[in-house]
Amino acid sequence: MKTAPIAIALLATALPAGSALAAQQAGDKAFTIAGTGNSDKDFDSNSFGSTAELGWFMSDSLEFGLRQGVNVLALDDQDDAWSGATRGFADWNFGQGSIVPYLGANIGGIYGEDVHDTGAAGLEGGLKFYVKDKTYIGLHVEYQFLFDDTDDIDNRFDDGAYFYSLGVGFNF
Repeated sequence: MKTAPIAIALLATALPAGSALAAQQAGDKAFTIAGTGNSDKDFDSNSFGSTAELGWFMSDSLEFGLRQGVNVLALDDQDDAWSGATRGFADWNFGQGSIVPYLGANIGGIYGEDVHDTGAAGLEGGLKFYVKDKTYIGLHVEYQFLFDDTDDIDNRFDDGAYFYSLGVGFNF
């Protein structure tokens, strides 16, 4: 039992202090690389891949950017297939410190082998855990819905898919 206070003290000193971290600032750029996955709304169909994004902070809170993803679906009884997704995004980051939540939206397209090329739009959110002044671990979730033209947008929101990622990012 005497080791518990020592272990807690060591853990507390290993964690970054929120007030000492700079986080994002107006004019910063951000680069994130992540492992990704996606699931249909019922979590019946899943795939995994990677994504990279480049963002620009217009203010301490508002970030605009571009995200590129590549996914592979490996099936037992079929050839492997790939898909790509290119999307622009806008995110609102809430606050500064060691943990920065954000919410936003994105729009772009999905394409690839055995994939119907289509438009995609969705809502997104996540958390950035700053481990250094300008370095963070990011958790990200999107709900995407697909459409062929603007007439489909209203009808397709309920038929969306979840996209999620875990990665590392850098502000510079």
